[in-house]
Amino acid sequence: MTAAAALRVGLVGCGNMGAAIAETLAAKCSLSVFDLDRDRRGTVSEKTGAAEVSSLVGLVPAADFFVLSLPSPSISAAVIDELLPELAPGAVIIETSTVSPSDVVAAHTRCAARGIPLVDAAILSGVAQMAQGASTLLIGGDDDDVRAAGPVLDALTADQLRFGAPGGGMAAKIGNNAVSHAVMVVLVESATMLAASGVPLESFGALLGRPDAGLLRPLTHRLMERVAAGDYAGGMPMEAARKDSTLALALAQKNGVPLFGVQAAHTVYEIAVSHGLGRDDYAAIASLWEGWTGTTLRTGAAKPGEPA
Repeated sequence: MTAAAALRVGLVGCGNMGAAIAETLAAKCSLSVFDLDRDRRGTVSEKTGAAEVSSLVGLVPAADFFVLSLPSPSISAAVIDELLPELAPGAVIIETSTVSPSDVVAAHTRCAARGIPLVDAAILSGVAQMAQGASTLLIGGDDDDVRAAGPVLDALTADQLRFGAPGGGMAAKIGNNAVSHAVMVVLVESATMLAASGVPLESFGALLGRPDAGLLRPLTHRLMERVAAGDYAGGMPMEAARKDSTLALALAQKNGVPLFGVQAAHTVYEIAVSHGLGRDDYAAIASLWEGWTGTTLRTGAAKPGEPA
């Protein structure tokens, strides 16, 4: 038996993502699976060759690593609480379910009290990528815990990004998804405005794909250079950004296009100008949130994901 195959892993949850995790792990580990749904766990067992167990505690004698892929934070917490009294020293819990950072911190505290490492390994990619072993994991946890979980994390994928303490991986996923979902609204609003003005979608898409256009430039220049350095001198003034935003609102009104994301964003520029930021580069909207929350976004306060 190879060193990888000697890994004894118990998977809790055989939904769509759990089934994909099983496909990847079964080829590299000694895998046992459990799900309350007998048909689900049976299907995964038959497809992957993983051993099927009929109860959660039935995983304990068969595994040293416990990977959770569950549909809700409350279910995940209940599973951890049921497992913990049964686990021996050396067991490791890997939380891939999408839960809140505070859920992870609370679970980590309970696990640490019993000497059981827990790491959060949020899955950035989709089901297909996970099944192919090509997913991306966003990892949070204490250094020793992450090292303990390393063999199974490596079996899942080589693409791992580390986001600090327990809960950091989940925070990164939630933040990434927030951007994705909000940007989708603004993309559809803007594409509809342009389509109503005679600009085809493919032309708009080609424009936004450019590094100097409105999709990438706010990230690469304004957030990661100006905001990171707290440098708002020069550049495109806040007043000009507000003017352009006003033009977008007018175009939408002319074409009968409802706006939600763009309208909400315009309010921020109005507030920024009213706070005396009119001549600063429009990246200075970051200073509003820094003032409201007491959190700094400057480099050194919070680093972007680094290879784990």
